[in-house]
Amino acid sequence: MPPPSTTPPNQGKPRMADPLGAVVHGAPATARAAAGAPTRPAPVVRDRDDACPGALRLHTADDGKLARLRLPGGILTNRQVEALAAAAERYGDGHLGITSRGNAELRGIGDTCGTGLAELLRHTALLPSERHERIRNIVASPLAGLDGRGHGTLHPWLRELDALLCAQDWTPALSGRFLFALDDGRGDVAGLGADVTLLAQEGTAVVRVGASALRVAAADAPRAALEAARAFLATAAAAGTGAWRVRELPPGHEVALARTLAGAGIPAEPVPVPDAHATAPEPGTAAAPDGTYAVIVAPVLGRVTSTQLRALAGPGGEVRITPWRGFVLPGFDERAAHEKLRRLHDAGFITTPDSPWAGVGACTGRPGCAKALADVRRDALPGPGALPVYWSGCERRCGHPHGDWVDVTATPDGHYAVAVRGTGERQVPLEQGELALAVAAARGPAATGTARTQATGTGTGTGTTTR
Repeated sequence: MPPPSTTPPNQGKPRMADPLGAVVHGAPATARAAAGAPTRPAPVVRDRDDACPGALRLHTADDGKLARLRLPGGILTNRQVEALAAAAERYGDGHLGITSRGNAELRGIGDTCGTGLAELLRHTALLPSERHERIRNIVASPLAGLDGRGHGTLHPWLRELDALLCAQDWTPALSGRFLFALDDGRGDVAGLGADVTLLAQEGTAVVRVGASALRVAAADAPRAALEAARAFLATAAAAGTGAWRVRELPPGHEVALARTLAGAGIPAEPVPVPDAHATAPEPGTAAAPDGTYAVIVAPVLGRVTSTQLRALAGPGGEVRITPWRGFVLPGFDERAAHEKLRRLHDAGFITTPDSPWAGVGACTGRPGCAKALADVRRDALPGPGALPVYWSGCERRCGHPHGDWVDVTATPDGHYAVAVRGTGERQVPLEQGELALAVAAARGPAATGTARTQATGTGTGTGTTTR
């Protein structure tokens, strides 16, 4: 959607918020605060279309082309898992990256491989609509229907919402970053900052958009989510700032959710906005009331080899990718679940909450990303801690966690800065050569005792990036 006709002061480049602070008079709010200036939020103004990559619109990176595959709810069949492993080997660098939306990325794709990749995805039902493939961004509670919590499976909502999105002529106008969240009532993915959230309740659903929350019948929930997205597009067009996300709408341009649902003939009543906290399922096993078990694992730093990917296939015929870059495998009996967990540990997965790599994430960094200032995947340090930690190659912090987390960001002077983000934001003092200790202290007291041994493990542990 076009912005106003006036040209922003940054000469046509997208004027947008820093991920951790709004743009203020053309400078990131974090930088302005350091200089003593007030950090007044300013509207996000975008003067270009969203260039978010997809399965067909490939992004050119320093390590080749990149494809991002939308996987609604993160749900794959065993056959689709095999297809992605084959695609990684045949067209990419042999790995699959997992995103913070439960989607998948292939990197290192050759210039002539896009057509073959698209054909493979079509034949395995991973590309149901070419026009709509970038807007199928739907996260869902990964343990829904598997552990006795929440209000049962989300599969019917997932299927209906995905079908509705792919059936409309107007939905491709949504940004490739617009996000739907389907929560089974436990409040996990409802805390991920989605644009439209459905929170299951007994026989009903709460639809949340921004500061508005309305209760609808459970059967109306997917259609209500679709209408909320339509209302966002109308609101964004009226605002004229080119907003891609609900949170980017300027003050005075809130989505009229109640009026929208009434106009669509969907009965709704206002309710308080429910509390939600983004909570990843812990690695291990989860038991269901029917006696079956699910296996929960995560790859180190969110990437798997094609061999590791194939090892995930299980008797339930389904693999669920979580928004915390993990996997949930349903359909085991107790003995088989523990055996599968052992085999996946041997294959290199994180299988216990106390693994030194649990909660540690990183962006692509060098050499794959031209904007990165460091090879963060090499520098990232394992170690215990209550808070997740995320290593970023630049101040964009692509893919960082939600909620409370430790931010380790490469700086132009060849070092890292460490901060705690979320409810208790603070900078962490960092002395030369004490990066491991600073990260450990930021993650929590339990982590500090092992920090000195981690400093000589994987990563530099020096507080200095290596060029």
